[in-house]
Amino acid sequence: MSNSSSITQFLLLAFADTRELQLLYFWLLLVIYLAALLGNGLIVSAVACDHHLHTPMYFFLFNLALLDLGSISTTLPKSIANSLWGTREISYSGCATQLFFFLFLMVGEYFILTVMAYDRYVAICKPLHYGTLLGSRACVHMAAVAWGSAFLNSLLHTGNTFSLQLCQGNVVDQFFCELPQILRLSCSDTYLREAVIVVVSVFVDFGCFIFIALSYVQIFRAVLRIPSEQGRHKAFSTCLPHLAVVSLFISTAMFSYLKPASVSSPTLDMVLAVLYSVLPPAMNPIIYSMRNQDLKDALKKLTRWMQFQ
Repeated sequence: MSNSSSITQFLLLAFADTRELQLLYFWLLLVIYLAALLGNGLIVSAVACDHHLHTPMYFFLFNLALLDLGSISTTLPKSIANSLWGTREISYSGCATQLFFFLFLMVGEYFILTVMAYDRYVAICKPLHYGTLLGSRACVHMAAVAWGSAFLNSLLHTGNTFSLQLCQGNVVDQFFCELPQILRLSCSDTYLREAVIVVVSVFVDFGCFIFIALSYVQIFRAVLRIPSEQGRHKAFSTCLPHLAVVSLFISTAMFSYLKPASVSSPTLDMVLAVLYSVLPPAMNPIIYSMRNQDLKDALKKLTRWMQFQ
């Protein structure tokens, strides 16, 4: 293949080689996907329908659930279909579309998690200014900036990647079209393009990471100054779900992208990709609903309403 224009399809990495295991993975992935759709769909519906949850924290949780619904729907349906039919193909345009939406939704999730850290910082460290700093207009603006920045970031990376000449075959060593795997197929001099990607990624990713870390340093300092144990426990309980989600998301993604090339292998890369692309969207609804009584009550009311319809 001389260039990318001669490529009409890519071959994704299969979860298994034997037909029996392919069908097993089909059912496993289908269950995970349906559970993620149900969990995030319930959170979206509960926040939208219950006026008690019309607060900044739940507004950002609403955005996070939407992003989770989109991100897992970008990668898993194709893998589920391939496992069912025993195929590996994805079209060129389908691969480009999948890469664009995956980057858009995953980066958007990272930005929303960063905004949620700011929400918790203001709620605990500056409670008297919470209504001023996080009014409805400010929340909408922050969410719009997160979505818009993620869109531009994804547009940059996708356009940059698929403008390269791809002449190293069409086999993608991943179960979805992932940025590093597509770059490996290029025969062009990708040093400048990779440098751009690295600089942008470092600026964005580590900037958000440092902001989240500094926010939680201030949060923990403020919580430890609360005189009553009950007050400290209540403050911690509002932060733990977000901290757990951030830790799960960042640790798996950073290890996947920053691990040495010497320890890379298709199997390890696939496992890590599942950890940062499938596990967080499936687990986030569980993590947020476990210790949140308001959300539990809203979900109970929603399920009771659905039963009587």
